[in-house]
Amino acid sequence: MRVGNKATVQVGRTSTLRVSAALARPAAARSFAVASNPSIMRVSIPSNNSSFISSLGLRVKVAKSVSKQSTSQGFHKRTTPKMCGIIGIFKHEGPANIELYEGLNMLQHRGQDSAGMVTTDWNKFKEYKENGLVKDVFGDEAVMAKLSGSSGMGHVRYPTAGSSSASEAQPFFVNSPLGMYMIHNGNLTNCDFLRETLNSSRSFFNRHLRTDSDSEVLLNILADEVHRAHQRCLQTTGCDPNKNKANFLFEAATSTMKLLDGAYSVICLVKDVGVVAFRDPHGIRPLVLGKRAGPNGDDYCVASEDCSFGPIGFERVRDVLPGEMIIITPEGKLMSRQCVPGVLNPCIFEYIYLARPDSVMNDIPVYDFQLNLGTRLGKRVKETGWEIDLICPVPDGSRPMAIQMSADLGLPYREGLVKNRYVGRTFIMPDQRLREMSVRRKLNAMPTVFEGKNVLLVDDSIVRGTTMSQIVDMVRKAGASNVYLASASPPVLHANVYGVDLPNKKEFVANGLTNDQICKVLGADGLIYQTVEDLISAGKEMNPEISTFDASCFDGKYVTGDIDEDYIANLESAGRGSGRTRNGSSSGSISSLDNSM
Repeated sequence: MRVGNKATVQVGRTSTLRVSAALARPAAARSFAVASNPSIMRVSIPSNNSSFISSLGLRVKVAKSVSKQSTSQGFHKRTTPKMCGIIGIFKHEGPANIELYEGLNMLQHRGQDSAGMVTTDWNKFKEYKENGLVKDVFGDEAVMAKLSGSSGMGHVRYPTAGSSSASEAQPFFVNSPLGMYMIHNGNLTNCDFLRETLNSSRSFFNRHLRTDSDSEVLLNILADEVHRAHQRCLQTTGCDPNKNKANFLFEAATSTMKLLDGAYSVICLVKDVGVVAFRDPHGIRPLVLGKRAGPNGDDYCVASEDCSFGPIGFERVRDVLPGEMIIITPEGKLMSRQCVPGVLNPCIFEYIYLARPDSVMNDIPVYDFQLNLGTRLGKRVKETGWEIDLICPVPDGSRPMAIQMSADLGLPYREGLVKNRYVGRTFIMPDQRLREMSVRRKLNAMPTVFEGKNVLLVDDSIVRGTTMSQIVDMVRKAGASNVYLASASPPVLHANVYGVDLPNKKEFVANGLTNDQICKVLGADGLIYQTVEDLISAGKEMNPEISTFDASCFDGKYVTGDIDEDYIANLESAGRGSGRTRNGSSSGSISSLDNSM
């Protein structure tokens, strides 16, 4: 069947803008109001007369100094940004460990390298973390029995080079003030400045950091600001510190968010305060609140994705707002404060690849978003003039797009690639050689589907390309006459600095190549990408309240406004993949980020 008229697809590049200071903050275009909910206690925003505000000028000067040092001397050794899944649960009674276990299993797609859990009865904390899948880390009944307590939180992450030690696994802990555990999804882009601040007299205490993780840095910055709030209480108002611990956290969040750059969705357990959750002012990484009615009052859950709510009986309430902190006290009272103005700029890559299709993020159902992408991509396929006999998804993430394209184009939908579900995803394998070896163990092409057919393979993304090039080869060997490719995302051309391990553009198959050249590298007979415009339009159509998505890995526009060419250069030289290049160059071959991995 011929589909439409032949046309060329081009996606442009946009250069990044440089800002002068690490702490520069553009005026927020819009502040979010906390959703109406009778169970939420309102807390007013304090005046900006803290010691942090009075010392802000000094900190800007320090930030500039550290920025110059980073440019000339390179970055502090650090853990490469990584995707994570986080969940926290408050219950009035009964153990939280089993429900945390089930919730982490539902977030396993966000990380398969390590898992950690901490529980509490609000007198003592119980912690366990180790490398491995959730079912392996917490499969021992003796381990689970020790994780007692009615509240807790858990974390999963994927592996990155130089960060495979269990000591880098979360949660992290500081014993002062109060006793605080933290888990974090995202990446701080001014981590070197923050680390310098903590290791100097500018910190309330000269804090020693045990790891290279930006999550430990974030925890200690927050702890420092809680100390400052406590001192203000004693020195200025003479308040009773024991009655104001929750307010200390809200005040500390306000100061902390003014210090931090980058993406962060965070959950904490804080002694005598409760379960604490907050999100960066751009809302780049997801964080959602759930509720479950119980005989003694409502239980609460906060997680990266609401797909984790179903198996444990929680219902979605709303997303945690950008710049908002939520506290669920040990008594079960839910409090909220908009600590800084927020403008929602979520990462659009979450909807394409990272999130499960049964999640709703920022009021956008992921599955419906992916169907929308299929419709838009199908219209572009009509323009190609390709002779196509069937549409086949690259499992699993591209199925919704492929199903919608099949319906819109009137072409048969066939599952011609069989997936071995007992092999891990290659994207989250830290070594390129292991990723390449894994592909053929993971997928098998069926000759009964492909023999003599002109095949359109649909994938959610094609980033590094090794997986896709091998799939094309497999489909040809299974008898396909022609193999065409359609990617539901645009070409990845820029580093993702907000918590996804895409640090080196030299690895990207689209880097510096035309569409025809990419097609040749992948070994296909034709290639078409989704456009950036269609991608963003699909998101805005489903939530008009979002004025700007972060699509920086596609268009090079970083919503935090603090990323410049020097930062990217240092990230590429210091991060994972610094020694790798794509297939066809002198130094190596392409690896990939297809959902077939």
